[in-house]
Amino acid sequence: MSLIAGRPVGVLGTGVYIPRRVLTNFDLEKIVDTSDEWIVERSGIHSRHVISEDESNASMSAAASLGAMRDAAVPPDLVDMVMVGTNSPDRLLPGVGPVVQSMIGASNSGGMDIQAGCPGALYGMAAAAGGIASGIWNNVVVVGSEAISRLVDWTHRSTCVLFGDGAGACVMGEWRPGALRVTHADLAADGSHSELISLPAGMAAEPATEKTVREHRHFIKMNGAEVFKFVNRKIPSYLENFCESCGITTKDVDWWIFHQANIRILEGIARRMGVSMEKFVINVDKYANTSAASIMIGLHEARLDGSIGSSQRVLVCSFGAGMTYGALLMES
Repeated sequence: MSLIAGRPVGVLGTGVYIPRRVLTNFDLEKIVDTSDEWIVERSGIHSRHVISEDESNASMSAAASLGAMRDAAVPPDLVDMVMVGTNSPDRLLPGVGPVVQSMIGASNSGGMDIQAGCPGALYGMAAAAGGIASGIWNNVVVVGSEAISRLVDWTHRSTCVLFGDGAGACVMGEWRPGALRVTHADLAADGSHSELISLPAGMAAEPATEKTVREHRHFIKMNGAEVFKFVNRKIPSYLENFCESCGITTKDVDWWIFHQANIRILEGIARRMGVSMEKFVINVDKYANTSAASIMIGLHEARLDGSIGSSQRVLVCSFGAGMTYGALLMES
């Protein structure tokens, strides 16, 4: 059952942080054997942002969170929980969430990380919605933040061209007029395909050694062709079923905010669902794949530029390493 029962839940405010440094496809031509034409044809990406030495996952998360809190008019002392969806934490211990909790001055809040592949922030939004609807929390800051450039092998052209850094955040709480109301959510996974996207070494299963470093096993590995097949086989029917459980069809959705993995993947999903790409929020061209941050950045930009009007349905969907995926429906 995808319906969120209990107290009505809303997205009260959003914020983003985009690193200052821009890395274009032409810059990458000087680093690895690739070309602007090759990258654009296969991914739709023209540029991406990458963090500098004075930026971190936590600093980006905090900046995006503070922006969302200002937008929502929710002060730090009224935040009950900070959730950070990320696959590139600054370190394993402590998590990014508790660090951000301190940085934003949310002294009455808990803090935690959610590692669920690219849907990490979507998993966080669903968890926050459940906690708010049931009365566990009143205000939750949900963040999607990635310093993924630190985990990319910049000698491997098939992966390094695809990713970028950034952070987006939202404040969720009891719905009020003018806010996006979160009405339905669903989370799923198919762990039988977990090998498609991985970072093999550096943890308990394969601790760091000279050999793992020499073999570049501390960087992201991805079978792009199989990921494309998985997403295009699984996601369209999943979303059709999700919409049916919400009492609507895919044609009733006004805006789709998808994880910005690759423009070709999104085109495939749209074609299989019979939905116009004009209804898709797209920013992969300027930010590349920002993993768990992408849906949050897309949501903020869609609100900021006025794309989302009144009495509209907005469906958020993400998919990624695990293979995890999920969907969340909101109404304006």
